[in-house]
Amino acid sequence: MTDPAQPLRRNVTNANVVAVHGGVRSERADSVATEEPMEIRVGGPEQEAEPVAVTMRTPGGDFELAVGFLFTEGLIKPGDLARVAYCDDLLPEEQQYNVVTVTLTRPFDHDALHRNFYTTSSCGICGKAALDDIEVHCAPVGPGPQVPAELILGFPDALRKAQKVFERTGGLHAAGLFTAEGELVSVREDVGRHNAVDKVIGEQVLAGHTPLGDHVLQVSGRVSFEIVQKAAVAGIPIVSAVSAPSSLAVGAGDRLGLTVVGFVRDGRLNVYSHAERIAG
Repeated sequence: MTDPAQPLRRNVTNANVVAVHGGVRSERADSVATEEPMEIRVGGPEQEAEPVAVTMRTPGGDFELAVGFLFTEGLIKPGDLARVAYCDDLLPEEQQYNVVTVTLTRPFDHDALHRNFYTTSSCGICGKAALDDIEVHCAPVGPGPQVPAELILGFPDALRKAQKVFERTGGLHAAGLFTAEGELVSVREDVGRHNAVDKVIGEQVLAGHTPLGDHVLQVSGRVSFEIVQKAAVAGIPIVSAVSAPSSLAVGAGDRLGLTVVGFVRDGRLNVYSHAERIAG
């Protein structure tokens, strides 16, 4: 299904900085998180792959990101995938591994592209052409597990310790997928929080593990409407965040049967929707 030759990309870029401390200036080497555009193309049998979206992302997990984005936007289903690969019809100096082509087992519905996607590292939702097209239609999530609050309180630290690139740059969001028993299944980092979520979900789609009805999604920042929507499409019943949810995120959680947890820090948390899944 996937191209095994996905290259190791640089997710950290070297930089020279002038540091000022106590009134003293000094020059030193530093590391910053890499940010590059990635174009996602989709096509079916005997169809030319068509550009669907451009997202600003941190290289790494590019196939997961492409699949996760298409899946959580309702453009593909897990069984549709035939191959995921870097675009092979461009010169090497042109593509630089920033174009990913997803080939489907069935014709791609080009009419689904009446939404004009352009996502950025800060907010994917603002790239959609019309507010009427924001919400992806999906069924409410299932009952899901009941998870002790004490367990969820430990997820931010577990996620933080697993962030390898953040340790070097201090500039990346993260998403982690946990089991209801507290096991960390997957963690992905990116300059965009919604990209990190797409990478985590895309990994599970590629592995054939969706829906994810017995898991918890932990994110390092705030919870937006889009993150709740993506979790619901993947069947994840609980989304937990270190920071606050937005009003749209809370409303979507309530409507889609998803538990939204925020301000998970300092031994406390707030449950904004479907609190029955949080024990204690």
